[in-house]
Amino acid sequence: MSLTPPITIRPVSTADSQALLDIYGPYVEHTAITFEYEVPTAEEFTRRIRHTLKRYPYLAAEKDGQLLGYAYAGPFHERAAYDWCAEVSIYIRTDARGTGIGKKLYEALEHALTAQNILNLYACIAWPDKEDEYLTRNSADFHRHLGYELAGMFKNCGYKFDRWYSMIWMEKQLGPHSGHAEPIIPFQELLHRMPV
Repeated sequence: MSLTPPITIRPVSTADSQALLDIYGPYVEHTAITFEYEVPTAEEFTRRIRHTLKRYPYLAAEKDGQLLGYAYAGPFHERAAYDWCAEVSIYIRTDARGTGIGKKLYEALEHALTAQNILNLYACIAWPDKEDEYLTRNSADFHRHLGYELAGMFKNCGYKFDRWYSMIWMEKQLGPHSGHAEPIIPFQELLHRMPV
């Protein structure tokens, strides 16, 4: 019998801001996975969480009271016709990568997005022409393993750490596209109807 505490996937709250920022910060400072140059302030990160939760899921993986990673969705594009699409992002604490947490987070995220009637998912992924100490192709491999396919590439569009990086878009369809699109259910409303 295992005594290892289970991993819980739950919606975040603004009370989680600092713990999530502690996960994100090293990606800004030491990798080209994100093209941000400066770690956001706690206030800015809290604002981002609040803004996301108005419409989309923002989920964290928790084990033994510690947050090990998070994933969230946001608008793919602001125009109304894109409402059935979402852009997804995921960050795992550096010492928890490769443990299956990312897959659990994305499965829960996809479950919530499907319940919202969102059909298309897009991931914007930094891509090195040649892997280096700041960026590998692991993120693209992770998404491919979960059913995402390459949709396009923008060559040498990001400049960080005195070098150029490309960016790829990967996509996944969550369900069939019928003649009638069901209305989108905001995530906050969804929380009152069903568990994540």
